[in-house]
Amino acid sequence: MTLDLTAELTDARILAVIRGTSTAGAIAAGAALLEEGVRIVEVALTTPDAPKAIAALRETAPAGSLVGAGTVLTVADVADVAAAGAQFVVTPAVVESIPEAARRGLPVAAGAFTPTEAYTATRMGASVVKLFPASVGGPGYLKAVRDPFPDIPFVAVGGVGFDDVPRYLAVGAIAVGVGGPLVGDAASGGDVDALRERARTYLEAVSGWRA
Repeated sequence: MTLDLTAELTDARILAVIRGTSTAGAIAAGAALLEEGVRIVEVALTTPDAPKAIAALRETAPAGSLVGAGTVLTVADVADVAAAGAQFVVTPAVVESIPEAARRGLPVAAGAFTPTEAYTATRMGASVVKLFPASVGGPGYLKAVRDPFPDIPFVAVGGVGFDDVPRYLAVGAIAVGVGGPLVGDAASGGDVDALRERARTYLEAVSGWRA
């Protein structure tokens, strides 16, 4: 059965983006997020040995959680993350990995910034469009891009602070993707306890949220 990434993101509201300088740090950060109840995490391939981190998190992830790969650019990247057990892929742009992942049955959240890119990404097989970097235009820009494409599920990613979360959800984002403001330095061997506190704060912000 194919994973319905749109439904999962709509339910969870938060996609945690793990990008660090340490494989062990990425694993520790991901494990802490999952333990605190963040259900969907991605490990960016810019993290050292990211497939190893993905595989490790898949082994220990609670039931109902999803572990995916971010910054997936090429056909070879798709093969690597699929072998590691990634359940979905995320891209920063409209790239060759989108149709390849779709061909393999891996749902894709494809990075796009313009209406043309958003439309092209879905035509290439993306399940979800990641508006990136969302902070450049803010919630108003997301609404403007989404208005002509009401059937495209958008996730706001890039510079989404805690206070921004309800603003993006209010204009129709199905979820927000949060990296630095949530993960901090934990994925590079930093403070995991502080990460846990931030995770609880973000989860409280989206708990029971309705448009």
